[in-house]
Amino acid sequence: MTNARTHKTLRTTALTGAAVALLASPLAAGGLAEPTPEPTIAPVMVTPAPQPVDWTGFYGGASIGYGDVTGSSTIGDEMNGLTYGVHAGYMYDLGAAVLGAELEFMGSEITDDGISLDLDSVARAKLRAGYDAGAFLPYVTGGYAQLSTGGAIDDSGDGYFYGAGVDYRVSDSVLVGAEVLQHEFEDYAGSGIDVSATTFGARVSYQF
Repeated sequence: MTNARTHKTLRTTALTGAAVALLASPLAAGGLAEPTPEPTIAPVMVTPAPQPVDWTGFYGGASIGYGDVTGSSTIGDEMNGLTYGVHAGYMYDLGAAVLGAELEFMGSEITDDGISLDLDSVARAKLRAGYDAGAFLPYVTGGYAQLSTGGAIDDSGDGYFYGAGVDYRVSDSVLVGAEVLQHEFEDYAGSGIDVSATTFGARVSYQF
């Protein structure tokens, strides 16, 4: 009888221990395992693609610069000075290439005191061909030029010019640029003098 009571006690103890172990295991597991945080996804910043620049349109503006004039005869090497002018034109953007035409009138403060010769003005009819480099437009140019002088040779003569320049788009409508041009006037005004002139100009234009 004692053995039966002992077996009953042992069985009760074993059942109680198993129940306690079952109840304790979730608590232990909860105490040992930390909750896994949700992964944080960093926002992706998307930079908008730059918009292509369209150079098509009419424009007009002004310039200021420096000119140097030499001649094959009585004109000396000291004819140089301030230049200033106005211009107007049109450009058409074909994609990589930009073609255009322009009219320009340039006045000057260039004189040769030795022979009392004044370089009054140069009028130009230009053709331009440029490369669309975004906000920059490098170009080559050339065309017809007419030189007018006063003083010892009070006349005008025809010639040609060629050169290069660059425009930079400051805003949708404002352009700034620089240009260097070489002019040739052979047998100027029937005088037998060949006149060469180099001009350097800074330009500001407004495009419509």
